[in-house]
Amino acid sequence: MRTDLFDFALPEERIALRPASPRDAARLLVVRPDHAAELEDRTMRDLPELLRAGDALVVNDTKVIAASLHGRRIGRGDREPAIAATLIKRLDGSRWKALVKPGKRLTVGDVVRFGSEGRVCFLGQLDATVEAKGEGGEVTLAFAFHGAVLDQALAERGDMPLPPYIAGRRPADEQDRSDYQTMFAQEEGSVAAPTAGLHFTENLVGRLHERGIALQRVTLHVGPGTFLPVKAEDTSAHRMQPEWGNVSAETAAALNAARCGGGRIVAVGSTALRLLESAAAADGTLAPFSGETALFVTPGYHFRAVDVMLTNFHLPRSTLFMLACAFCGLETMRRAYARAIAGGYRFYSYGDACLLFRASQTR
Repeated sequence: MRTDLFDFALPEERIALRPASPRDAARLLVVRPDHAAELEDRTMRDLPELLRAGDALVVNDTKVIAASLHGRRIGRGDREPAIAATLIKRLDGSRWKALVKPGKRLTVGDVVRFGSEGRVCFLGQLDATVEAKGEGGEVTLAFAFHGAVLDQALAERGDMPLPPYIAGRRPADEQDRSDYQTMFAQEEGSVAAPTAGLHFTENLVGRLHERGIALQRVTLHVGPGTFLPVKAEDTSAHRMQPEWGNVSAETAAALNAARCGGGRIVAVGSTALRLLESAAAADGTLAPFSGETALFVTPGYHFRAVDVMLTNFHLPRSTLFMLACAFCGLETMRRAYARAIAGGYRFYSYGDACLLFRASQTR
């Protein structure tokens, strides 16, 4: 499909720079493609009554690491140019792939010293050697620390890796360390938040439980490609970056049982949806899954496992908006986004949410 079909204009003031407080106060646009009342304005606190007993809510329990680092190149003369790095994939106990700016300032063998003036760090200097260089500013960094010690050093020196549409308007701060983390966060490994999960509170989860709605966990470590626009003119030319995920045998069995009992599978976010669809057989039966997925969902995709999706409002030309259009239909989502923009909904990672019911033609 032509990528420009997924384009739209978004006023800058619609981009949220902070989340709603409390989290479940966020607005919720309900999208039902097969109903006369196609669009309905609600709030996240209404979620329990919008679902039904027996449904299974699936959340992504990945944890965002403090992957944004700032430092300087050392050891090559008097000049020590500033270097910004975003960790994108752990290779082993001491090595990470990273995106660096400016990449032209570094060559293989250079040492970058990371830290922040005024920040209390207990592990001395954090140095990394450039082990390899790729295209587009990608490098392999070999850190001086290893394992849990390196994790602690990164947590002390790093910032939350806010997406460019927020980071370009304000710096990350201490508040983001909690704001940009879901209440389900447990398994470290993401460099971007599974943002649909940011809308939940203990109170909301308790009310879902009282309603008879089960909560199941999966893990998908979100990579940096999640929020990037598709640059190819046709979606068929775009390639997703692989991301590692896990669906346990217990979770697969619980979800299969819920569906057999007439319940619906409700994916909290595109990450949970893509992982569940990767783990599903042609008849929708879920099996344990552990490995990488690069599933790219566009209109015409046949959904096998997921019946309902909770998601945020996404960027134009993004794979996330394309997935939403595949789920509910392109024209339905264009109408939904037009209503959201006109109605003052807040967009992107810290913004409001929409609850999407799968269109019948995709069943």
